[in-house]
Amino acid sequence: MKDFMEIEAKTIDEAIEKACREYALPREKLNIEIISEGSGGFLGILSKRAKIRASVLSIDMDISGPFHEMPRSVSKDIPVETQDVNDIDIDMAETSRKMIEGILSRMGFPFPVSIKESDEYILLNIKGDGSGILIGKGGQTLDALQYIVNKALNKNGKERKRIILDTENYREKREKSLVTLARKLGEKAKRIKKPVTVNPMNAHDRRIIHLALQNDKELVTKSKGEGAFRKIIIVPNKKG
Repeated sequence: MKDFMEIEAKTIDEAIEKACREYALPREKLNIEIISEGSGGFLGILSKRAKIRASVLSIDMDISGPFHEMPRSVSKDIPVETQDVNDIDIDMAETSRKMIEGILSRMGFPFPVSIKESDEYILLNIKGDGSGILIGKGGQTLDALQYIVNKALNKNGKERKRIILDTENYREKREKSLVTLARKLGEKAKRIKKPVTVNPMNAHDRRIIHLALQNDKELVTKSKGEGAFRKIIIVPNKKG
């Protein structure tokens, strides 16, 4: 597989979709650099195509590059806590907190991070203004930061707790909105007696939709598609 690909399309979104297909990976696992945003032109004449450079996101890569929807002020001086963390026998929760605080500081957001730990996961809550930028469209920036921390702390296949990154209670708000959406679309499927398709979303969000409707005997939920294009179809259950 190539270290990076340069992809052209009519729009940035189409170019990113092509990159996801080429790498067979979801959007949150790709590093996207926008080379040209493109322009429509008059009646399609002299139009300029959008162009991106895509590569697989890795904790070992230089995160100072222009990450799609992420602030461009990120420094390539990765905090020392992100390096070889599995070689050090120290507290995972505290290590992850220091790691994300270091990354945020180099992004220009020196916000404090609190810790809430359970038997299954560690919740890191970012406190401070600018949460909209840190969350990103559909939570993409927050998910990307969460992926980086989990990737760093779960190297070498060691069993570790899952890190969940949150700010301004976004995760809970997102879950409530998805549950509301699932029930609304479920009722629509019953009313029109036809399958209803939910827009593509990541695995975590799809799971919320499935769980929200799992006890409704009049509906069946199915996943369809691959990678970033995987979506849920809500189907009226004829046997229900």
